[in-house]
Amino acid sequence: MTAAGSAPPDATVPDDVLGTEVPARPLGRLDAGRCSVQALARGDSPVATASPAQRWLLIEQPGPWGREALTESRFDADVAPMLARRSREEGVRLLLVRRPGGRLADSGRRWAYADSRPGREGLWWSVRTSDAELVTAPWDGSVGEAAPGPTYLVCTHGGHDACCALRGRPLARSLPAPGADDVWECSHLGGDRFAANVVVLPHGFYYGQVPGDGSDLVAAHGRGQVALPWLRGRAGVPAPGQAAQHFARGELGLFGIDDLPVVSVEQRTPPGSEVERWLVILAGPDGEVVTSVESRPSADAAHLTCRATHPAHSRTWHVTFAGGPVA
Repeated sequence: MTAAGSAPPDATVPDDVLGTEVPARPLGRLDAGRCSVQALARGDSPVATASPAQRWLLIEQPGPWGREALTESRFDADVAPMLARRSREEGVRLLLVRRPGGRLADSGRRWAYADSRPGREGLWWSVRTSDAELVTAPWDGSVGEAAPGPTYLVCTHGGHDACCALRGRPLARSLPAPGADDVWECSHLGGDRFAANVVVLPHGFYYGQVPGDGSDLVAAHGRGQVALPWLRGRAGVPAPGQAAQHFARGELGLFGIDDLPVVSVEQRTPPGSEVERWLVILAGPDGEVVTSVESRPSADAAHLTCRATHPAHSRTWHVTFAGGPVA
């Protein structure tokens, strides 16, 4: 079960500097040694790698981002620790965002709260007069202007991994979303080797190895569907549930964003086992869809990020409808 896309041409892309006075630090080229190039060559699948986050805080912050985006940016250094503490305590994923291609926003002070929980989906934009306001602002959708459609966040965080900028920035500039406010560059999403990475809010669908200009992804969401070939999973869904949904969508041809919700995930092996198994039940249009899910280490270890100093095994996922052998 794989979800792979073709790699864009090699390009030299500057680091996370968007028309500011801070000099760019060259990232190099998208050569054969990059983690995303190697992952495509190995056929690594991004399936079942979406974040557990279900609530989000987006903070517009133009300019460069260091490896730790919030604290290594122009965000107020006194406020950053308090904001990070609140986000941890409330279980809210914090991301910095900025306009693609060096375009500055009208104010550079926008922020948004997004909720990906089923039945509560929404994203609301506000404008802050100071960074300190975010520490006490309501994170519940009670303030701000609701986004009318999907918002696309493309990871371009080259300070975290070069592949994110080398693949992500060209995609963010070309993604054909309906409006200028619908596409943003964002800080680290995870899964660097799957760059270009995209998360679509408010529903929280993660995508990896997105090819070309991303037009197929945007078209699918315009129809209220997922783009299955590049889908990593839906944020907040347990990894076995993400794997089961991906398999069942492909087998049953159900691509609607709300299709096949997870009913239950029952682990059949002790947690932490080398090979883990689950029984995952999904809600289908004609009744329950029962799947057997297995996860095991990849056959070979590899460097999973451009910064990795040691090879590691990733997890692979294998799914069948219950009643047959797990492949």
